[in-house]
Amino acid sequence: MTKRIFRSIFYVSLLLIVSFSLVLLAFLSEYTENAQQKSMYLEITYLQQGLEMQGISYLEQLPKSQQRLTWIGADGTVLFDSVADVNQMENHLQREEVQEALQSGTGESTRISKTLAEKTDNVAVRLQDGSVMRISQTTWSAGSILLSMMQPFAVLFALALVLAGVLAGKTSKNITKPLENVDLEYPEQAEVYDELSPFLRRIAVQKKMIAKQVREQQQRQKEFYAITTNMQEGLLVLDTKGDVLSCNQAALQILGVTEETKKEKVYVWNRSEPFRDCIQQALDGKHSETMLEQKGKVYKMLANPVLEDMLVAGVVVLLFDHTEKADGERLRREFTANVSHELKTPLTSISGFAEIIKNGMVQPQDIPHFANNIYTEAQKLISMIQDIIQLSKLDETADTMQMQSVDLAEIVETVCNRIQEPANKQNISLDLHIEQAWIQGVPSILEEMVYNLCDNAIRYNKKGGSVTIIIQQTETEVKLFVKDTGIGIPLEEQDRIFERFYRVNRSRSKDIDGTGLGLSIVKHGVKLHHATILVESETEKGTQFCITFPKKKENDAISNLCN
Repeated sequence: MTKRIFRSIFYVSLLLIVSFSLVLLAFLSEYTENAQQKSMYLEITYLQQGLEMQGISYLEQLPKSQQRLTWIGADGTVLFDSVADVNQMENHLQREEVQEALQSGTGESTRISKTLAEKTDNVAVRLQDGSVMRISQTTWSAGSILLSMMQPFAVLFALALVLAGVLAGKTSKNITKPLENVDLEYPEQAEVYDELSPFLRRIAVQKKMIAKQVREQQQRQKEFYAITTNMQEGLLVLDTKGDVLSCNQAALQILGVTEETKKEKVYVWNRSEPFRDCIQQALDGKHSETMLEQKGKVYKMLANPVLEDMLVAGVVVLLFDHTEKADGERLRREFTANVSHELKTPLTSISGFAEIIKNGMVQPQDIPHFANNIYTEAQKLISMIQDIIQLSKLDETADTMQMQSVDLAEIVETVCNRIQEPANKQNISLDLHIEQAWIQGVPSILEEMVYNLCDNAIRYNKKGGSVTIIIQQTETEVKLFVKDTGIGIPLEEQDRIFERFYRVNRSRSKDIDGTGLGLSIVKHGVKLHHATILVESETEKGTQFCITFPKKKENDAISNLCN
C-alpha cells in the first residue's frame, strides 16, 4: 500500500512539474514576443520622424544595433539597409509586411530560418511619401530557447524529481503509519483519520464475529474428536472419489491400516467385494450394509450417503463389532440343537422302557429294574431342565438380582456338605483351606457356582483322588481355588469348556453323568459378580479353577454383621 501511495504522489508531482514548466515556458515566450513587438513599433516611430525630417542622412548616421533597418521605396526598391548592400538586394514589394504597410499603414511578419534555430520578426510602417520603413530583429526560436535551457532545466528537473520523491515517500509513510500502528486485537482503539474510523469499527465487529465462529468451530472439533476417539465403533468420512476425509483410530485398527496405506484410497484399505459394493451403493445414493470378517472378528458395516442439494457429496461409514452378537446367534443355534439332542436321548429311553412295560413284555420281577431306569433318565431330564432354567434366569434377570454381603467360606461349607456323600462313594477326599472372606454377591448363584465346580471335580476325578478348596484374600481381592486330581482337560479344548452342552472328550466321559451346562452357569455367575475365572489343567494330572472376586469393604462387612 505504501508503494502505491508513493507512486501516486510521485507521478502527480511529476505531472505538475512538467505542466508548470511548459506553461511557464509558453507564458515567457508570449510575453517576450509581445514586449519585443511593442519595442519595435515604438522605435520605428522615432526613426520615421527622423527620416522624414533629415532624410537618408539620418539613417546613415545611426549606430550599429541588433535591429536591422531597411527603407523600401513605393515600388519595392530597397533604398537603405543597415546590414546589406542595397545594390545587391532584391525587390521587397512582395514581402508580407511591406504589402500590409502599403495597404493599411503598418505591417508585421515572422520568418523562421530553415534550421528552425532562429526567427526574424519584421515591423513595417508606411511613410508620407509612400515609401516603407521596416525594422527586423532576429531572435532564437522557442525550440532553440528550449534546447539552450535543456541542461539547466534537466538539473532543475532532476532536483525536482528528487524532492518530489522525498516528499512522496515521507507523505506516503505519514499516511500509512497510522494504519501500520493499528492493533488488530483492539482496532477500534487506534488513533487514525476520521475517515478510517468506520472501517476500523467494522473490522472490530467482524473480528469478534470471526473469533466467536472460530471458538465454536474449535469446540465442535474438540467434541467431534473426543466422541470419535472414544468410540469403539469405526467411523469413516469419504468424498465422492473414495478419498478418506476423516477417520477415527477404531476404524484404522479394525481395517488394519498402516502408515503406508493410511493416505491411500479407502478401497486399498479393504479389497473385499462386500466392502467395495457397500461403499459404491452409498455413492449411488442408497443406504447399504454388509458383514465383514477382520482378524477373526465379525463387523457390521453401515454406509450412508451425504446429500447436498440432492446430490451425493460423500459417504459416512460405521463399523460395529458384531462378533459377540454373531457368536450369540451361533451359540443359540448350537444350544437349540444341543437341547433337542440332549432331551431326545433320555426321552427316547423313557419312551422305550415305558412301551416295553405297556406291551407286557417285561417279567414282573424285572419291572423294578425298568422303573429304576425310567427314574434315572427322568432325573437327568429334571437336572438338565433345572440347569437350562438357571441359565435363562442368569441371561434374563442378571441385572435385576439384588446383591448382598456374603461370606464365601460359609458358601463353601454349605456346598461341601452337599457333595460329601458322592465324594465318599468314589473314595475322594475333600481338603478345605478356607477363611472368612466377605464379597458382594447373590448367595444362590454363588452356591450354584461353587457346587458346579466341586461337582465336576468329583465327577471327572479318579478313584481315591482328592479335591482341594482354598480361599485366599488380599486387601482388594478374594480368590477361590478348586483343584482336583482327575483326568484333566486337553489344552486345545480348554477354550471351549464354558460353552453350553460342551463336554470334554465325550468318548472318555460318556459314562460320566452330566448335562454339560455346569461350567456355563459358572461363567455367567462370574460375569454377574464382576469376577474373573482362570483354568489350569494337564491331562491325567488334574485341573484347577481360580475365581477372583472384588473384595467387600471391611466397614460394609462389619455393618452387615451388626445388622
